Amino acid sequence: MKTDTAVRDGILFVRLSGDLIGSPDTQQLLQSVDQHLGEELRHCTVDLSSIRYINSTGIGVLVSLLTKFRSRGGEMMLINPADHPRKMLALTKLNAIFSIADDEQSAAQQLKAAN
Repeated sequence: MKTDTAVRDGILFVRLSGDLIGSPDTQQLLQSVDQHLGEELRHCTVDLSSIRYINSTGIGVLVSLLTKFRSRGGEMMLINPADHPRKMLALTKLNAIFSIADDEQSAAQQLKAAN
């Protein structure tokens, strides 16, 4: 899995590609987000449009990230999940827990409105 992160307008943007499964990559993702949390960020987006496959460990990572931001009084949004991640979110009924946006711009607008 490949991870790209950027901070814009007080929002952490995370773009993932490949497979979101239990591996050293997921630990690096969590560590990277933890480093950014030191910057007093409260909102995050995770772009899943390039994730081919996600398993239960990957779902757990997303829940962990959501918990980190909500416990800080913030929010995390998923951006345009690809077909398999979208099916897994529906199967686990987590699509009712996660906010999902079509693109970065609409996610950023919704997160700014949540301030």
